[in-house]
Amino acid sequence: MKEIPLGFVTGTIIKRIDWAEHLFSLRVQAPINAFPTPAFTAGQFSKLAVLNEQDEWVRRAYSMVNKPSLSGNNIEMEFLVIEIPDGKLTPLLEHKQVGDEILVGTLPAGFMTIDEVPEGPKDLWMLSTGTGIGPYLSILEEVEQCQRFEHLILVHAVRTKEELVYKEKIMELMKTYQGKLRYVPIVSREEVSGTLSGRIPQRLQDGSLAKAAHVKPSIEKSFFYLCGNPNMVHDTRDCLQQMGYKKHLRRETGQFSFENYW
Repeated sequence: MKEIPLGFVTGTIIKRIDWAEHLFSLRVQAPINAFPTPAFTAGQFSKLAVLNEQDEWVRRAYSMVNKPSLSGNNIEMEFLVIEIPDGKLTPLLEHKQVGDEILVGTLPAGFMTIDEVPEGPKDLWMLSTGTGIGPYLSILEEVEQCQRFEHLILVHAVRTKEELVYKEKIMELMKTYQGKLRYVPIVSREEVSGTLSGRIPQRLQDGSLAKAAHVKPSIEKSFFYLCGNPNMVHDTRDCLQQMGYKKHLRRETGQFSFENYW
């Protein structure tokens, strides 16, 4: 067996969900004693690694979809993956099934967490494309911590209806939050009842996103997290800046933030 890279531990896949062609989730169980305390914070990402045909470890960062959860002496982490045909790792993950082993990073990272949102804002906008919805689902499971907000707006932009993942989970969360959580799906390549069309930056700029969420964004009350396709992050950042919002820095409070791990 090839030596495991530093910062990784062997986990076992205990669940697989196939949402659409090339879009799936893997739930992995790994020994908790390999992780620091706490193992991770909701909204963070870790790394997955598998051996390729050349017997080399291929690794990539993925956000956890679930909040930190324990099962006996193991930690469970769920990852949402889309296969990229010419990618180095995702075609290997595509073939992974329940019972297979996979390496998981033991040093989660990332600042897209509840604690990083400054104290002032009362409305948390979570803007995502594709698998970028992952960290927000993890954050929303931390119901007690999210009570500090008046509104939680989860925006998920995808190409087709079948890519609107975790809908049952989102509906359960909406019941739990009793009106505090607003879910706005956006589908770009087909007409779907009850969804917006187009791209996040345009829907933000023309006001249709605010209308669908029944929440009016403002510099005083709103904080935006951006996660997903780099083009969406780039264009939405530009759009927010044009609307008067500033990037949040630890040394200078702003109204939006994002993470670059693509």
